[in-house]
Amino acid sequence: MNIHEYQARQLLRDHGIPVKPDFMATSVDEVEQKLSRLIGPPWIIKAQAHTGGRGKAGGVKLAKSREEALAHSKNILGMTLVTPQTGPKGKLVRRIMVAEDTRIAKEYYLGFLADRATASYIFIGSTEGGVEIEKVAAETPDKIIKVAVDPVSGYRAYHGMEMARRLGFKGALAKQLGQVMSGMYQLFISKDASLVEINPLVRTPEDTLFALDAKVTFDDNGLARHPEIASLRDIDEEDPNEVLASKHDLSYIKLDGTIGCLVNGAGLAMATMDIVKHYGGSPANFLDVGGSASTEKVTEAFKIILSDPNVRGILVNIFGGIMKCDVIAEGIVAASKTLGVKVPIVARLDGTNVEQGKKILAGSGLKIIPASSLGEAAQLIVKETSGR
Repeated sequence: MNIHEYQARQLLRDHGIPVKPDFMATSVDEVEQKLSRLIGPPWIIKAQAHTGGRGKAGGVKLAKSREEALAHSKNILGMTLVTPQTGPKGKLVRRIMVAEDTRIAKEYYLGFLADRATASYIFIGSTEGGVEIEKVAAETPDKIIKVAVDPVSGYRAYHGMEMARRLGFKGALAKQLGQVMSGMYQLFISKDASLVEINPLVRTPEDTLFALDAKVTFDDNGLARHPEIASLRDIDEEDPNEVLASKHDLSYIKLDGTIGCLVNGAGLAMATMDIVKHYGGSPANFLDVGGSASTEKVTEAFKIILSDPNVRGILVNIFGGIMKCDVIAEGIVAASKTLGVKVPIVARLDGTNVEQGKKILAGSGLKIIPASSLGEAAQLIVKETSGR
């Protein structure tokens, strides 16, 4: 789950990381009422949307007077922010953050995440803050600093000392960096985060560190333990179908292709998308119905897939374990009849009650094309959807 920058900054404050004061507003009147809470001018006015590149898209402005702050707020609120992450459709800006300006002597990058390759946590730092870290890694990999943290022993002072040494920090600056890193670690662990990122972490002319921009993402599987984090969710920033899917306990992510995929199991869903691509097709979605789908759940999954106007056909790939193939088959038939599905459906069933499932599909009177293997299923759906 993603959250807004103003929310991420508050979480950093809660964990002892220095952040300049700010407030969130949804209207110009609210900005006018709250502006006196901050020291300034100047102030920074920032669009709040779940995307990077907001500054380049016109969503970040410096206000040198109260009048400028109100004018920038008016222009940013309600704008459609188009960035490389949003695509041409962009995102509507419903919220802005107004923050005290920070005098900057140098910008740094600092992030903390799980490194699955080494089964450890890792801090990533760089002297090249304020720009895309992926670009720094690709063009100047020598400027990427990594400090691993053992998941068992956790963060220790020497991790901060090592990062400080490699960033060129000494004395009080090194101590401040250690406090920032300790706070990032505690936030990550205590809230089941998947990423804690400060970009940039700035050093002022007075040698004080501040987190200027923050990004924190969370593992959805941990949200049940953290209602205070789940409450930060902004469904206006999410695809409506993804929100609808979550209400029915379906894992759905919209993609740009033409072949809808209905699969049980995340790993199998990934493999299904890969093999569709291998045979020249393009998946329209990732959709995992889980291990306990009912007829009603399958029907909802079909509704979500078919709500995408780009979908030309549906590939159903089910391996029955806990999930029974006959239940899925009944769901496919019921959904097809209820929704009046007009696009071709290719179904590959295997596992528990597979023969019963195949009989249900064959006796439905519907054009549901059976396949005996995933490879065959992918080739059939690509053939059926090409030229449609």
